[in-house]
Amino acid sequence: MKSKTKTKSAPSSNWKKLLPTIKSTKTEVTTTGKRQRSTTKESRSHGKKPRHDNQEVTKAQEVSIPKTEDLWFDVDEKDLEEAYGRKLTKEEEATEERERKKLILDQMDAAKGKDAKIGKYVAIDCEMVGVGPGGKESALARASLVNYNGAVLLDIFVKPQEQVTDFRTFVSGITPELLKTGCTFKEAQQQVADIIKDRVLVGHAVHNDLKVLMLRHSKLLIRDTSKYKPFRALSDGRTPGLRKLVNEVLHITIQSGSHSSVEDARFTMSLYKHVRTEWEKSFGAKHHRAEMAAMTFDHADSSDEVDEDDSD
Repeated sequence: MKSKTKTKSAPSSNWKKLLPTIKSTKTEVTTTGKRQRSTTKESRSHGKKPRHDNQEVTKAQEVSIPKTEDLWFDVDEKDLEEAYGRKLTKEEEATEERERKKLILDQMDAAKGKDAKIGKYVAIDCEMVGVGPGGKESALARASLVNYNGAVLLDIFVKPQEQVTDFRTFVSGITPELLKTGCTFKEAQQQVADIIKDRVLVGHAVHNDLKVLMLRHSKLLIRDTSKYKPFRALSDGRTPGLRKLVNEVLHITIQSGSHSSVEDARFTMSLYKHVRTEWEKSFGAKHHRAEMAAMTFDHADSSDEVDEDDSD
């Protein structure tokens, strides 16, 4: 058999007509592709990514957000006062303080029953007058003791054993009339001794009170607010005055005029109560056991001199 040989046929007339159209289409596609690639290369060469519409909108929104401080310009002062309270004037602050102090003292005066009993803790404060040349030496003129709740346990005026040369009325509040009906020094000494025996004695510069009473008390049973380190820190390590301590710690003003030994004793106890937990921890269990074993009390030598307390 003879093999059949295929021969190529010449393009038809229709194909010849379509050929120019196909070439022009390829040229357009190739040109467009090149343009897109060149645009991409340009973006990469500048280290920038093509921008998108949503990114531009986000940036515009961020720019339009107001700063926090700008918002306050639109807030009414009255609205702020209603929300946060109006700042008090100095006169209003003073009035508020007096009312708070009166409320505290009224509560102390109202103590009854077990709240008025002696208890484990007592606070002492004494007022003194000047005796001797120039009234430089001190003598007992008033003794006040209060319990843990501020209830008055004792408040007596005392006739000095020596002639008074300076009543120190401006500071002590003592006048000749107050001492006319006072008890003797021995009576006052015994009454105070009976109350403080075997109890924790709280006072401010309490050594002055004990000296003027000619009494001794166990150091383990004394809580002197003038020597408590955290309180002294408020005066840069120096002995703080009672008035300053009460003002800074309790935010109450005392001793604005002549002193009141009852008021001073009450707020000295309030200072102690404010820090009692921390203060007692400083003694520890060992000191507590020693305290129970070493509770002693006797009369001091009458020759003891009284230190002037300039920390009131």
